[in-house]
Amino acid sequence: MSKRDGKLLSLAGTDVSASNIDQLRKSFKSTLNNGIFGISFSAYEEGQKPGDIISLQQIQKRMAILQPNVSWMRSFSCRHGNELIPVVAKSMGLKTLVGAWLGDNLEENEEEIEGLIKLAKEGHVDICAVGNEVLYRDDLSEAQLLDYINRVKEAVPELPVGYVDAYYEFEDRPAVTEICDVILANCYPFWEGCALEYSLLYMKDMFRRTQVAAAGKKVIITETGWPNQGRSFHGAHPSEENAIKYFLNAQQWAQAENIDLFYFSSFDESWKIDAEGDVGAYWGLWDKYENLKYLK
Repeated sequence: MSKRDGKLLSLAGTDVSASNIDQLRKSFKSTLNNGIFGISFSAYEEGQKPGDIISLQQIQKRMAILQPNVSWMRSFSCRHGNELIPVVAKSMGLKTLVGAWLGDNLEENEEEIEGLIKLAKEGHVDICAVGNEVLYRDDLSEAQLLDYINRVKEAVPELPVGYVDAYYEFEDRPAVTEICDVILANCYPFWEGCALEYSLLYMKDMFRRTQVAAAGKKVIITETGWPNQGRSFHGAHPSEENAIKYFLNAQQWAQAENIDLFYFSSFDESWKIDAEGDVGAYWGLWDKYENLKYLK
């Protein structure tokens, strides 16, 4: 994830700037029940981490929990069982944004790219995402990334192909923006230390800047969210109240402006503590035991 007021909106008749946590919880549940555009699929159960094999059964179980509330599912990899995520999503009537996870291991990258192309040709993919924050992590050169994107575009010309990264990378990397059919931007006011009170305005600015860079191409917010526990990051403070308010504001804005937004994330995943500190484990709308948060 990238580390880079407006007046808070009201939703379903509830002013989300209010401190009444019970009202916030009711608004959260009703918003989720009414349906959101998309969500990032958290595949790893407690004790699992990337590189472990995930089973068809655990994917089916978790997908069944999410399916009533979302239209699109985002996956991040095409190996180690992750290739089953879009297959299951499609079987449940969902649309899919399917990612090939790219890094500095070129052999693994080949498996990911071939896996994505295979899934796309089999009809399990609606949008192809070639890499996630590769440039942000400095895992590959821009030239290497462009080559991977080109390969997928040539293999499945009938599908939109893009690359996921922090919003500002599309300003800084015009060649990447040019090659993408769709611009897939991660927007995290939290990781830029923005206080909750100004976070909606901040995310709007992130989105508008990406739109300018996109020069008419469709922009999708592929990740945004707010943790409910953990250490603060500068002016951004995790809490149940802040997490609910951010969710409600993001969803109302996206719906009002017809913006495609994938919320991060579905389930809490403890393995993320290693990369992000204690806050990394608390981004889900459901907890690590697959219980919906914020109901009591």
